[in-house]
Amino acid sequence: QVQLVESGGGLVQAGGSLKLSCAASGHTFSAYTMGWFRQAPGKEREYVAQTRWIAVNTYEADYAPSVKGRFAISRKDADTVSLQMNSLESEDTAVYYCAASRAPGIVTRIVEVDYWGQGTLVTVSS
Repeated sequence: QVQLVESGGGLVQAGGSLKLSCAASGHTFSAYTMGWFRQAPGKEREYVAQTRWIAVNTYEADYAPSVKGRFAISRKDADTVSLQMNSLESEDTAVYYCAASRAPGIVTRIVEVDYWGQGTLVTVSS
């Protein structure tokens, strides 16, 4: 059974930092793109960042414009991805979902995701 388990969400003040982690199991994820989406209250789920598989043990990072320069994604190994979030803003408040996809290229659409985590809440207070 495939599982993506997120951790690290919580409450932080604006300007602060949080680190999210995601551990995948039940499948071989070495050739998968793994990354993060988020869903704010009353809004649609949106793309945040990803590590795209391009070669053995080689991943390329990509970011949504709204988080580029503030967030940093890393792939510890084939099954673990983290998201360091700095300079957090109230607009970053959302449930953050770990995602895994076998789709080629940059994955930004929900329909391209094969597996989802259960989500972890990040609340940024202003």
